[in-house]
Amino acid sequence: MPTAVNPATRIGHVHLKVADLDRAIAFYSGVLGFELQQRFGSQAAFLSAGGYHHHIGLNTWESKGGTPAPRGHTGLYHTAFLYPDRASLADALWRVAQAGIPLDGAADHGVSEAIYLHDPDGNGVELYRDRPEEEWPRNADGSLAMNNAPLDLQALLAERIA
Repeated sequence: MPTAVNPATRIGHVHLKVADLDRAIAFYSGVLGFELQQRFGSQAAFLSAGGYHHHIGLNTWESKGGTPAPRGHTGLYHTAFLYPDRASLADALWRVAQAGIPLDGAADHGVSEAIYLHDPDGNGVELYRDRPEEEWPRNADGSLAMNNAPLDLQALLAERIA
């Protein structure tokens, strides 16, 4: 039986194929606020939060001018961006609303609060924050009792620090 992966292991970054690099940068940097760290002409760019080398890679190497993957096919369901607190998630929601980007949904999962949308290339994007582990809902046996309740977006926006 294999052993579990080291619990300190994390997903370091996501690298997306995009049709239009400038349009993708405008979304991930201009709307979501990730900082452009490096750009390779019209072919690739690397963005991050807090000066890290990159959390998001974008490239047009195999996809310039391409179309989104059709529904019903395999591939990436969504990329999830974890915000450190509720006020930061509220700011992300405000940025998305200011840009006129429609939401696909929003949910309170008990362990987290999440907002769902799509980037300009049709890639699913989840913006979320985790609740502290001591607040996670549990069943009588101690197992997680996650749910899919509606998220009050107006209450969330009220927590945004301008």
